[in-house]
Amino acid sequence: MSESEPASIQPAGAVPSTDDGAFRSHPPAVIAGFSGWLLDAFDFFLVTFCLTAIAHEFHKSDAQIALVITMTLAFRPIGGFIFGIMADRYGRRLPLMINIGFFALAEILTALAPSYTVLLIVRALFGVVMGGNWGVGASLAMEGAPIDKRGMLSGLLQEGYAAGNVLAAISYFFLFSRVGWRPLFLLGSVPAILLVLFIRFRVKESTVWQKKAQIRLPWAEQRREILSHWRLFLYLLAFMTMMLFASHGTQDMYPTFLQRQWHFTPSRRAAITAISGIGAIIGGIVFGHLSDKWGRRRAIITAFVLAAAIIPVWAYAPNQLLLIVGAFLMQFMVQGAWGVIPAHLAELSPDSVRALLPGFAYQSAGVIASSVVFIEAIYAEKTSYATAMALTAISVFMLASIMAYVGRERRGHRFGA
Repeated sequence: MSESEPASIQPAGAVPSTDDGAFRSHPPAVIAGFSGWLLDAFDFFLVTFCLTAIAHEFHKSDAQIALVITMTLAFRPIGGFIFGIMADRYGRRLPLMINIGFFALAEILTALAPSYTVLLIVRALFGVVMGGNWGVGASLAMEGAPIDKRGMLSGLLQEGYAAGNVLAAISYFFLFSRVGWRPLFLLGSVPAILLVLFIRFRVKESTVWQKKAQIRLPWAEQRREILSHWRLFLYLLAFMTMMLFASHGTQDMYPTFLQRQWHFTPSRRAAITAISGIGAIIGGIVFGHLSDKWGRRRAIITAFVLAAAIIPVWAYAPNQLLLIVGAFLMQFMVQGAWGVIPAHLAELSPDSVRALLPGFAYQSAGVIASSVVFIEAIYAEKTSYATAMALTAISVFMLASIMAYVGRERRGHRFGA
């Protein structure tokens, strides 16, 4: 895609001329989007922490139980498509409430699953829920955010995923040995129910969507409208695939690296994961804020260039202190680039498909990018885990930077104009 000039950039010190109601409603909307994404990540990473225990209870191998993660990933695009269309047609709030309500149900059913087959079915249901959450929550939050703070709030919203990872690690560290894996999932259902009530009574509908709802298209015309943006979808799919390669390529095999190369215990691996997650949260907010000043693409590319410089410390640290520093800084940079994504994709997407297009592209790319773990494992068989991760990281950082560079930029675009 060709580069275009940012649209509707506000002069320094100017107050954006958008409905005051949208600005008053943006904190609850961001809280709802952040919390929903946090809960989804909490569940997803909880499964990875409890994988061996679940396999033992159902008398399955780790590889067989790992299929439950594959089921979640495979069904995420379905959720992105279904909930995206619902949000673009019927508003952001109601689909988000339905989504989080089904999340609470999936948590309870996971905790009560009597067999391996039932568990697979429930995790497929969770995949639909997880796939539908991000696009709806991001569109609601970004449409209500002040233009000059959109990037910073984007970083906060996106790092709900890292916060969920940290919360899963903490819960596993303190509770698993005392109560086992099933109560941990029951625990996740409680805040989900409270979040549904919070959205019902505190979160306002997007004023951008309300304006467009006055000229709601018939289904046949809406289908044509969606299909008319196929070029943008293909770009977003390619771009998000590279972004997810960068994220999964630096996260998924890292606990295995800590186990195989450093021989750390599960508790120490969980602690380092939590520290890197804190770096991710801070990095997402910092680079999201910088994207409001520098532009979205420049912030993303800068984060990946700095991440590439961190690779020697991250993969080849000579001692544990530098290992922890490398883990923190790597996720600070990688998730810093990710902090820009909700704002960037929302600005690139037309009002009519703002929930569907980014969410569906994101979740579809996730299926493709899940192959990075297999690629790293192949590398590791021929070299070492450190070298495999280093080679993967530098490759995906370059590809993600290229995809960001060749795309468009619409920083400051006024939604609903």
